[in-house]
Amino acid sequence: MSGSGPALSLPGDPPGGRRAAAVWGIGVAVYFVAVIFRTSLGVAGLDAADRFDVGASALSTFSILQLLVYAGMQIPVGLMVDRLGTKKVLTIGVVLFTVGQLGFALSPSYETALASRALLGCGDAMTFISVLRLGSRWFPARRGPLIGQVAALFGMAGNLVSTLVIARMLHGVGWTATFVGSAACGVVVLILLSLFLSDHPEGHEPPPARHAGPAFVRKQIATSWREPGTRLGMWVHFTTQFPGMVFLLLWGMPFLVEAQGLSRETAGSLLTLVVLSNMLVGLVYGQVIARHHGARVPLALGTVGATAALWAATIAYPGDHAPMWLLITLCSVLGACGPASMIGFDFARPANPPERQGTASGIVNMGGFVASMTTLLAVGVLLDATGDDYRIAFSSVFVLEALGITQILRLRARAARRERERLVASRVEAVHVPA
Repeated sequence: MSGSGPALSLPGDPPGGRRAAAVWGIGVAVYFVAVIFRTSLGVAGLDAADRFDVGASALSTFSILQLLVYAGMQIPVGLMVDRLGTKKVLTIGVVLFTVGQLGFALSPSYETALASRALLGCGDAMTFISVLRLGSRWFPARRGPLIGQVAALFGMAGNLVSTLVIARMLHGVGWTATFVGSAACGVVVLILLSLFLSDHPEGHEPPPARHAGPAFVRKQIATSWREPGTRLGMWVHFTTQFPGMVFLLLWGMPFLVEAQGLSRETAGSLLTLVVLSNMLVGLVYGQVIARHHGARVPLALGTVGATAALWAATIAYPGDHAPMWLLITLCSVLGACGPASMIGFDFARPANPPERQGTASGIVNMGGFVASMTTLLAVGVLLDATGDDYRIAFSSVFVLEALGITQILRLRARAARRERERLVASRVEAVHVPA
């Protein structure tokens, strides 16, 4: 898009270093715990259906409501981060998602469990944008793509805890003990961030927020949205993230067990493969994009194409069950969805100044979760309407992928042009900075 070299180092960039890594690591730990809580339902879906005596549509409502709250909070959270700073927003988030996880553990009814998942989604929504902002305050701009991918990698490690630990605990110690025990992790990270986290290194304080009224909020959102890079980033996130998230968050386990005839243990191993693939691909994508910004669109579109091809081959396989090699390949490719979605932030970041980074990141992050929420609902409704026909239900994925690809192709040239203009302006400004 804007050349193959690394991002330009700007005057006043934070230095990074060990102190930055330690502080940023605390923020990543918060995100790690949030992802454990978010994805714990993915391995407990069948248990939740039995515990609350609900069908596919009602079961999908857990994840849909959680994602609805998450997506709806993205722009408000971005504004909060720009206004209040990372530490305050993360503290609020930890309290909310910990109370939500504890409430889910103790819920006596479907309705109270829904309310708990909504609370969890609200707290979860405050974590990732805050971690991105923390990284931009503590590390040089050229490290942005790699820092974002590494943060996402640790988030997927939280998903790995769900598939390996939460799933086994559910069948070992039961529902209540599992979710109450996991809620204790929220208390631990709350103590860590309260004692050790700082918004920025000394000497790199951001300018004070000048406004906070409704007019300023509207201007902040509108200005971010007008940037083609912000919109392109949102559509990249929208198109790439949701197939993997839908599979991991709720429908992967039922599909593998009920439609493909696998045991829960084998299905859990395949979900673990998605997570491991995600972590490996994230490191690769982060390194490639940090060195070659022109690879962003090809990587995003290539991931979408590979995902669609494997998804189609699996649900259209002529036999009763897809062969194991095809399921393994599908899960390996689904692991690339998360890293590909992170590319969206690499379009929005250079398109917006520091005081709008939180707002722009919120707009981008909203994309994938809106797509995930829509698909979760569509799959649940179609499963109930067709008597659990996963081939029909899972075909809903292609509709959203087609929409997203259309928007990416429409916006990429405009975003590239604006990014080149900004890069030239930055170089001119750097040349004229007085010694």
